[in-house]
Amino acid sequence: MTTHPEQGHELVPRPERSPEAVRVALARVAPHRLGEMEQHKEQALATAIQDGRIGHLQHWLTHWQVQVEIERRPDLHARHHAALTALNESSGKDAPEFRTAMDELHAVEAEARQAVSA
Repeated sequence: MTTHPEQGHELVPRPERSPEAVRVALARVAPHRLGEMEQHKEQALATAIQDGRIGHLQHWLTHWQVQVEIERRPDLHARHHAALTALNESSGKDAPEFRTAMDELHAVEAEARQAVSA
């Protein structure tokens, strides 16, 4: 069963900006990434405690909001997946297709980041 059935339709509503809401949304659109999210949270928390700055946790939450946005929108998911595939199939960092794929990854993430910050 795929979580990305049709292009153009959001799979779940955009979650509120809270760790629990983002986790619940991720569990619905990409449950295989929950472990990665948890590990990243533990790293952010440890760094925040060490540095005494909450910014690490804010960055973590924004990062996962962006990831959920990519996963919940089939258009962004398809572009992201195609760019990752192109990266993996490129002949190296000097290949033109590598740069094109990296540019597309950055564009997808920028679009998702703008959507969640609006």
